[in-house]
Amino acid sequence: MVLRDEDVVPALECRGLNKKYGAGRIVLASLDFTLAPGEFVAIMGDSGVGKSTLLNLIAGLDRADSGEVMIDGSAVSSLDDNAATRLRRQKLGFVFQAFHVLPHLTLAQNVALPLLLNELPTSAALDMLAAVGLAGRGDDFPRQLSGGELQRVAIARALVHRPTLILADEPTGNLDPDTAHDVLALFRGQSKATGAATMMVTHSQAAAAVADRIMILSDGGLHAASGAPALSRTQYGSRTASRSADDAR
Repeated sequence: MVLRDEDVVPALECRGLNKKYGAGRIVLASLDFTLAPGEFVAIMGDSGVGKSTLLNLIAGLDRADSGEVMIDGSAVSSLDDNAATRLRRQKLGFVFQAFHVLPHLTLAQNVALPLLLNELPTSAALDMLAAVGLAGRGDDFPRQLSGGELQRVAIARALVHRPTLILADEPTGNLDPDTAHDVLALFRGQSKATGAATMMVTHSQAAAAVADRIMILSDGGLHAASGAPALSRTQYGSRTASRSADDAR
């Protein structure tokens, strides 16, 4: 059976999202966006335009004033708290600038956390560590790792339970350019291998260049980047990656 485009359920669909803060400050207005299964998309834009707000709405950490977030066909706003928590555990993975690796747990224990939460066999944690280049390091602790290695652990943890969607917020912001290049190549490769769709917020044109497409968030909404690509993937290593953090809310 051949599936038509209309038969494929998007990994993520945002419909008419509106969000404002304080005295009527509009952050997102009638935002529409669709992310296909397995697609890797970079979201860029100036500080303060709402990139982190968009991630928070998708992750269920904040609620839109109106509009809908659909993850793998499920409307998040229609779920009660328990169902929303289950959806986040099963369908989402997260990669952040600060790694958020738990220092008192071994690498294998850190990666196994999503498996435990989803009542899945934890043996996959060691396989995932091997997939990100950390074979034989399962009993090590985070204090023994470099920044690039810590981000590899974070990527392994985000992907180990094979989520539908990965949300990444400046995942290479704390890394030097060469390490960032290696980590991004691994991140893209592993997300494609597991079939996860990925939304990556970044200030770095070099980081965005690994994406299948680049979207620009501005006061006018979310639009495809115009003109020539920021950088080709083969040019990545010759440029300095931006290390700016996105503090927008």
